[in-house]
Amino acid sequence: MHERTQDAFCYVRKYGRPDLFITVTTNPKWDEITRELIEGQAPHDRHDIIARVFHLKLKSMIDLLIKDNIFGDVLCYMYSVEWQKRGLPHAHILLWLKDKARPNDVDSLISAEIPEPIADPVLYDIVITHMIHGPCDAFNGNAPCMQDGRCTKRYPKALVDETVTGHDGYPLYRRRSRDNGGFTVEKRVSGQ
Repeated sequence: MHERTQDAFCYVRKYGRPDLFITVTTNPKWDEITRELIEGQAPHDRHDIIARVFHLKLKSMIDLLIKDNIFGDVLCYMYSVEWQKRGLPHAHILLWLKDKARPNDVDSLISAEIPEPIADPVLYDIVITHMIHGPCDAFNGNAPCMQDGRCTKRYPKALVDETVTGHDGYPLYRRRSRDNGGFTVEKRVSGQ
C-alpha cells in the first residue's frame, strides 16, 4: 500500500490532482456469484468465487473507463483493491483525464439522484435496491448508523438544485426536489 501511495504522489506531481475518485464495491447478490453457490452456501462461504467475479467486473469497469473513455480520454489511472471487514472486496480508482473536469462539469459526471423510473427502469431498480441509505435519523432511531441521535453518514442530505461545496469542504451533490424535476422513493423500516 505504501508503494501505491508513493506512485500516487508521483502522478499528482506530474498530472495534478486526479479528476475522479471512483469506488467499486462487490455485490454478493450478483448473478455470477449466486448461481455458482451450492445449496446451503452463502456468498461469504466462497471467497474464491467472490474474488474471481470481482476481478472480472473490475477489469470490465477499467475497460469502460480507459478504453471506452466514458468520461473522456484518460491520461493515467491507478487503483487499489481492499477487503472490507465483512469479507467483500472493493476498489478505489483514481482517474486523471486529458480534459480536466471543471466545477461546472460535476453534475454531468456525477449523479446522486434517483433516476427517472420510466426513462431508465433498470438503473432505477439498481439504485433503489442497492444505493439508498436508511431510513435513519428521525425515521429510524435504531438504525446501525445512528450515534448520539444523529446519522454518522450525515443523512438525510439536503435537496439542492446544483452541486455546491459544503461548509466542511465536502460537496453537496445535486439532489433535486420533486418540484424541481427530482424523483423520490418510499423506504419502509422493517417491522413498521
